[in-house]
Amino acid sequence: MHRRHFVSGSASVGGGGSLAEAAGADAPDEATRRIERATAAAMAMQRRDWEQGIIAQALLEAGDRERVILLAKGAIVQSAPDGRLAVVVAGGPTDPAMGGEAYWRAAEWAGDPGMKEAVLGLLEYLRHRAPRSSDGILYHTFEGPEMWSDGFNCAPPFLAAMGHYDEALAQIDGYRKRLWNPEKRLLSHIWDDGARQLKRADFWGVGNGWAAAGLTRVIRSLPPGRDEDRAHLAAFVEEIVDGCLAWQRADGLFHDVVDQPETFVETNLAQMLAFAIYEGIAGDWLPEGHRAAADRMRAAARARMDVFGYVQGVCGAPNFDRPGIATEGQAFCILMESAGRKVA
Repeated sequence: MHRRHFVSGSASVGGGGSLAEAAGADAPDEATRRIERATAAAMAMQRRDWEQGIIAQALLEAGDRERVILLAKGAIVQSAPDGRLAVVVAGGPTDPAMGGEAYWRAAEWAGDPGMKEAVLGLLEYLRHRAPRSSDGILYHTFEGPEMWSDGFNCAPPFLAAMGHYDEALAQIDGYRKRLWNPEKRLLSHIWDDGARQLKRADFWGVGNGWAAAGLTRVIRSLPPGRDEDRAHLAAFVEEIVDGCLAWQRADGLFHDVVDQPETFVETNLAQMLAFAIYEGIAGDWLPEGHRAAADRMRAAARARMDVFGYVQGVCGAPNFDRPGIATEGQAFCILMESAGRKVA
């Protein structure tokens, strides 16, 4: 497919250079070109709390320090009185945490005490005031006592990045206990803690992708001496990856509900799993044998990027019930390509 290069050299990093310069290349490689284009498209999109957070995290991993700081400052402008950040609509208890790690790094880079105070306010809210179950597991919505598979990539990575490892692991174990189907090796989407039953038992692909990505981020944050915890989480990621791959289509993509072929073909799960696999191989906690699957998913997702840099066919904003485009689809393009460069 012929695509015009719209944004060559436009994405800047800490020293003001382009991503291509940061990569040390005279001309941008394919991964860098795609990161630049996906970033330009993402920055044009209107965003809610988790969307602001996941694009900030993606740009953190791409080395785009300047934009991470800008996104963090923008999130703080939209602070809620309870400490949540980037709240432009009512939102949920844990979605703002998706950008917590990136916001904290931005505050450190900027040397701004006000930014640090805002991020610590978000942390304090999550640890002490956010709604949760009787055993301490955070709820995903204010409307009801629900836990979603999305939650694996909300509070746990932020808690771990801030050094609260036991709390992060407790959240993961609580979500797993309620959502994991060991026979299918997949996560259901929503648990209703009031009714004590699954509200949505479907194995939503992107929900499993959120989990694989969140677990990956927690693994990276664990310090030396937590080898048992790292191995436990790595085994969980591998189970999710293998459970999804059992339902992979011939074109390398997946259905929206992975085991329901009548649901639409969706792009983002492939990006999410490729990110987790590449990070796992680079971190030496996933077998190299998974690389072929990641490469195949990366190629399939790359084929869905249009000439404007939008990744088409992801669970589409704003309702995520049909194929379209979304900030999270842009973010995981960046995350996938950034992780892929580590094992190139």
